[in-house]
Amino acid sequence: MACRSGSGPINEDNARFLLLALFIIIYLLCGAAVFSALEQPKEREAKERWEQRFEHFSQKYNLSKKDLNNFLRNYEEANVAGIRVDTIRPRWDFTGAFYFVGTVVSTIGFGMTTPATIGGKVFLMFYGLLGCAATILFFNLFLERVITVIAVVLKSCHEHRHKKAALASNGQPVSEGNRAGGNGGERGEDLAGWKPSVYCVMFILGMAAIVVSCSASLMYSAAEGWDYLDSLYFCFVAFSTIGFGDMVSSQRAVYEGHATVAYRLGNFFFILTGVCCIYSLFNVISIVIKQVLNWLLRRLDAPCRCCFPRRGHHPHRHPRRNVVAPGHLRARRDPSIETDALNESETDNGRRMSGEMISMRDFLAANKVNLAIMQKQLSEMAIGHPRQSSSNSRQNGFSGGVGALGIMNNRLAETSEDR
Repeated sequence: MACRSGSGPINEDNARFLLLALFIIIYLLCGAAVFSALEQPKEREAKERWEQRFEHFSQKYNLSKKDLNNFLRNYEEANVAGIRVDTIRPRWDFTGAFYFVGTVVSTIGFGMTTPATIGGKVFLMFYGLLGCAATILFFNLFLERVITVIAVVLKSCHEHRHKKAALASNGQPVSEGNRAGGNGGERGEDLAGWKPSVYCVMFILGMAAIVVSCSASLMYSAAEGWDYLDSLYFCFVAFSTIGFGDMVSSQRAVYEGHATVAYRLGNFFFILTGVCCIYSLFNVISIVIKQVLNWLLRRLDAPCRCCFPRRGHHPHRHPRRNVVAPGHLRARRDPSIETDALNESETDNGRRMSGEMISMRDFLAANKVNLAIMQKQLSEMAIGHPRQSSSNSRQNGFSGGVGALGIMNNRLAETSEDR
């Protein structure tokens, strides 16, 4: 994968994409095998039990199987329209419709309520287009602020530990002025360039998601009468916006022993908070997966270094942007306004900090150019004029990502080689 004859090395972005696609296919096959082994016996048992009940009911009431099947199909149609055996809340009053649009724009889509009229279906297409885009933007902005808060708190804790270490080593408090010069100046520079680990951020977001899910499960278990494990299952399905619809909260007309309005407000709060936390966690995990892919690409790149030693030059090899190639063929790139601010890790004697976050200054500066980068790249791709090589710009193309992945890449210290 890392080496091709004639046409030169594979573009690193394409190699990473193919490797990730292969991983996803294998992951899907493994998941299908596990779920098939776990769930198929239960499905067969339920099918046999239903056939026995159907046969018994048909004989007991002297009904033809054809008439009974037609009756069941009519019930399925009513079920789609929101008619259930148990008493439930109205689906299309204002509160029910508000719950529905919330599942639409959040992309949860439980499926227990769907528009049945032509006008409702047409309106949903336009309503969902704008609503989903606005909600994804909200999740991205939430993600930015969560990472900012985590970075500030972790940096404060690191500075506190640094001060205690300096006090223990010198035997006296170290003032800001003393840290500005001598060894203190070096410590101050270390603090200015310090970045919390991406794994620490992932751990904090994971703990936040667990706390929210466990707290919400307590509420759902008490209000809905579900088992606690079933409540945790519902929380993951809902918060991750998978939304199977086999379990849906806040569907009863009245909740005995519970304040119905308070419960529905709590349900809205937990779903919103849980979706934001899981969305942020997914994006941090995606960066860790990307780092694993980068590590695999570097391992696959090792045979190329053996085939093409440093002092040699393959006649068909051409310098290209962002390729899986030996390190001496990768030209250093200078920062420009087209890209996010140059990571400190790229200027520190080649020091790589792919597991850490960028500084707060670069963190904030990256936001201002994100949209301009995407617009420029889309325009150049549309007219068919790729960006020309230049000593004043880094040819990363779309390797930094667009949307949530772009946000995470701009905040986690991935160098150009990592990308």
